[in-house]
Amino acid sequence: MLVCIFYTGNMAKGLRLEELEVYKVSMTIGEMVWEIVARWEYFEKKTLGAQYVSAADSIAFNISEGYGRFHYKENKNFCYYSRGSAKETLTATQKAKTRNLITEEEFIILSQKMDAYFRLMFGVY
Repeated sequence: MLVCIFYTGNMAKGLRLEELEVYKVSMTIGEMVWEIVARWEYFEKKTLGAQYVSAADSIAFNISEGYGRFHYKENKNFCYYSRGSAKETLTATQKAKTRNLITEEEFIILSQKMDAYFRLMFGVY
């Protein structure tokens, strides 16, 4: 069950988007992926890299868009989109590891960040 942490109540309490822990983690994931892909050769960037960065950035983009919606149903949909982008990012991370494009250390760190994202999104702290 998805626990959408962007309830209108959060906005009523004065919480800014930048204060949400899940948003902070998702921003970190996007920046980490960007830094990793920036080091790749042209072919790797053009094929896996572009999709990888797009998926990783979409995690935070969808959280932002959902948080800006004032109707619960719309907000919930963007939570689902964010989760889908996170799953896509996990797949790209595994492919990058299999293709020796990321180090074992990068793989572990990204996996831990993704785990933190899913724990926050599902309300498991």
